[in-house]
Amino acid sequence: MNNLEKNKYWVWLSLIKGLGIRRKIKLIERYKSPEIIYNLSKKELLNNKEIGEEIANNILDQHIRIKLDEEIKELKKNNIDVISIYDKEYPQSLKEIYDYPVSLYIKGNKSILNNSNIAIIGCRNATEYGIKSAKYFSYNLTKEGFNIVSGMARGIDSYAHLGSICGKIDKKVESVEKSKDIGNTIAVVGNGLDIIYPKENIELAKYILNTGGAIISEYSLGTKPNKMNFPARNRIISGISSKIIVIEAKRKSGTLITVDFALEQGKEIFAVPRKYKRRKFNRYK
Repeated sequence: MNNLEKNKYWVWLSLIKGLGIRRKIKLIERYKSPEIIYNLSKKELLNNKEIGEEIANNILDQHIRIKLDEEIKELKKNNIDVISIYDKEYPQSLKEIYDYPVSLYIKGNKSILNNSNIAIIGCRNATEYGIKSAKYFSYNLTKEGFNIVSGMARGIDSYAHLGSICGKIDKKVESVEKSKDIGNTIAVVGNGLDIIYPKENIELAKYILNTGGAIISEYSLGTKPNKMNFPARNRIISGISSKIIVIEAKRKSGTLITVDFALEQGKEIFAVPRKYKRRKFNRYK
């Protein structure tokens, strides 16, 4: 966890209220380091056109600065690390999106983020056909060396992670020496990493970590899974993935928000529609 001490000012930056993604990017582009931003005076902060009085006061908030050491202790206690855009482990493809997170919190294996990633996403109320599809694709793609990326939500996401875990376990049984050619699973969540949401996925999260996978978030400890966090989370899912497999997505859903991000990012998208039983109709009725 030496990386936490090195990157503690990135942790500080993530704690500042009202400082959105675009403002963070602009500040980092200008000053290169959050430590430099940390040491700016109010006058220097206000020289930035994107920083007003309220945001400047939030950046200078002494309560957050005093809290920083305690935050680092909590991260260590929960085995959570942080990586910035300057770290080699940071997903390089994520830097190519418009509003990339300047840092990520990660629990688990941070060395896998730049491997070949394929996202599998879909509806929460999946049919048996959708569940089998998610497990089939994730299982077999993992055995071929691809990481499976999803959001650890109910339904398709959970089964995509589960299929990947099973694929890795089965492949390892077959050939331990080729374990480096096996994929992993990466969960991207819309809350702090000290929270598992939904709660029924506590065991799934343990399996993800125990089999060499990772759980990542741009949100600091204690951040609850608020509705507004998930569209932002979805841009990361598509951003770190080269391809997106969409299973049984509804017309108005978070899944299609991810698809919109993927289209903007020029990613390949594949769809598995909901399978309906054929009905017999009386044409004369």
